Amino acid sequence: MGEDGRRGPRKSGPEHGDRPWHPARPTQPPIGPAVPPQSRGAAPGAAAGAGQGGTEAWENPFVRWMRTPRPEAGPGIWRFGHVPRPPDEADRMSDRQLLGGAALALISGLIVWSLCWNGVITIWLWPLDWVTLDAWRDTGAMVAAGYLYYGLFILLLVYVFGRIGRWREVWTRFLEPVLSSQQPDRTQEDAEAEDPVAWPELRAAGLVGEAEVLGGAARGGGMNDVDLARIARAWESVRARPERLRAFADSVRRDGPAACPHPSGLRDIGRRAYRHDLVTGQVRIGAAPDDKRNPYAYRGGGIALEPALLGTGLLAVGPAGNVVSDRVTGPVAELLCLQALAGQAAVVVVGAAGAPLGDDDAYDVVIRIADPSSPHDLDLYGGTADPDEAAALLAEALLGGDEADWAHARPAVTALGQLIGAYQSAYGAFPGVAELRGLLDGDRAALAALRRDCTAVAEGTPEDGADPFAADRAAAALRELDARERQLSRPGDVGALLAGRLAVLDRPVFARFFDTRGRGRQFSMRALEHPMRVRIVLPERTHAEASRVLARLLLAQFTAAAPARSDRSLFAALVLDDAARTASPESVRAIGRLRAAHAGVILGLRGLDDVAEPVRGPLLAAVGCRMALTGVSTWDGRHFAEAWGAEWVEAEDVTHVPDVSGGLIRKLLRWVRQVFTGTKAMSRSVTVRTVERERWSASELANTLPPGHAVLSVTTVDGERTPPVLVDLHH
Repeated sequence: MGEDGRRGPRKSGPEHGDRPWHPARPTQPPIGPAVPPQSRGAAPGAAAGAGQGGTEAWENPFVRWMRTPRPEAGPGIWRFGHVPRPPDEADRMSDRQLLGGAALALISGLIVWSLCWNGVITIWLWPLDWVTLDAWRDTGAMVAAGYLYYGLFILLLVYVFGRIGRWREVWTRFLEPVLSSQQPDRTQEDAEAEDPVAWPELRAAGLVGEAEVLGGAARGGGMNDVDLARIARAWESVRARPERLRAFADSVRRDGPAACPHPSGLRDIGRRAYRHDLVTGQVRIGAAPDDKRNPYAYRGGGIALEPALLGTGLLAVGPAGNVVSDRVTGPVAELLCLQALAGQAAVVVVGAAGAPLGDDDAYDVVIRIADPSSPHDLDLYGGTADPDEAAALLAEALLGGDEADWAHARPAVTALGQLIGAYQSAYGAFPGVAELRGLLDGDRAALAALRRDCTAVAEGTPEDGADPFAADRAAAALRELDARERQLSRPGDVGALLAGRLAVLDRPVFARFFDTRGRGRQFSMRALEHPMRVRIVLPERTHAEASRVLARLLLAQFTAAAPARSDRSLFAALVLDDAARTASPESVRAIGRLRAAHAGVILGLRGLDDVAEPVRGPLLAAVGCRMALTGVSTWDGRHFAEAWGAEWVEAEDVTHVPDVSGGLIRKLLRWVRQVFTGTKAMSRSVTVRTVERERWSASELANTLPPGHAVLSVTTVDGERTPPVLVDLHH
């Protein structure tokens, strides 16, 4: 249990506050579902290579995976095995045309030389006769002059036919890369310094034995990609804090590839459905077709998402079934769960039951709201001890979904703060749903009891060791309570509105949830300083309005807790599979502040109609990654088109007019043609001008986007942007 009485991931070691890894296994069972620490998915380093300690690298898939190059590439490009495209040239010939032209030029040059040498063509010898003297005939000077002339003529032929056949371009495109790739033989030390299987960074730090242990595990099939990422993450913390070197070395010698474990002790999730590369932290979501509308560098390459992009926020809009879950939120959730096992991320995934967001055994904590069998509960107030912050979070959840309620936001925060603060002063805890609803609704008996208990605290004598300021806070709470009771008698009091909205959570099915007395195993967003994997299942089918309130509450809690973390080394993410009616002016502003806190939100929407009109544009501006999937309407496409802006392009205007040029004979021929064909002779004129056009228009997004495709633009946390890219989500 944490200091606030709520259970979170177990910490190990004396300096857990900023430790991104744990050198010892937990001494208590994890609160999440337990599965054996054996990779059961299609992960690199699966058990297929086990027991092959003496195999060569080419026989071990995991070693090949480690050694696969991952060159630097633009944002959103799948880097695993990526081959950069050659520079974009407007007049670039195809390979077949270039090689065919070069071969034809070579053959033509040889034919010309053969004709000249065999005397068929004699004109090529005239310059030699002009510049030599008759006295040189049958002498060595003539022989030397002849050979010199032959050499110069051959060079002239090579130059002329080389220019015609573009031999220089053949050299630079085909031959030069082959020659440059042939490196001289390297020494064993050089090979180990570049081979990731040899763990050169550990060797450079003097941990040769530890590097041998890890290298042997990789070659023998006992390591997977999560192990690699987790140990690499632990090594980063050692470089930042050298005093951890001994603990790191001991853990590697003792546990090998299982060193520095996740608090759950797991080394992989049970089942994988998507392609990941944990070296770069990417998940592949599709490929960019070789389409002229795509940026040249992206054509034909894979498209991937990673925390460097998700840190700016992602909004995906796709109304066709579960396409957003299958192609966007599902892959991102699986990636972040794997990174959490590697000690790199903390993730909260929110969605309805049955959404393709991974199995329960992929998470440490699973909260099924309204399900009596749920082993965990949700903290209604997000783990905060400040009544004003709790009031702000709850007001955002209750009133943030409807534009008509936004004007009541400030009075709602005041009213909730008055009651929550008084209740905390009287009982030392925040009120539950039923108690708070009664106080908001003006229940005289509940208000009288709260006043009585608050007065007792204000007039009582503090015991030894008790809070000496409790009486002062209780006295201030009484004044706030007086003000709240005065507001109750005024027409239009916000308390009745809040009580009505809170009533959706005050149902018998939610009776055991949102407990504020610390009697259950509660999760709060304050636990995101640890590599947690949390799945929250909302009852959208049976309690749709309550699910919307809870989704807004979780978004508000996350945007408040993520920037308040003392250790931001972990990437914190909230995945909302259905973010309908969660956006408000306050939540949109909070989303824009997350990129500086190493955190991000991933929002899935079936349509922008689920967002109030005043915040549709600000929401698209607040997130750095925008994705429109097949099936969006022209109204939704208009917002994306405005967000992506326009670009300057060259447009060709073709005009056809009747041809009246020429003399009598030409006009007579045109008349005869018209008599027999029935068509007039037309002249064609082309005008090229530079115009500004939308990158993707609303009509193109709604009508020409192929099934299973999407248009995606991304932004890195450093501010680098990409134009929208057409993505085939099936590859």
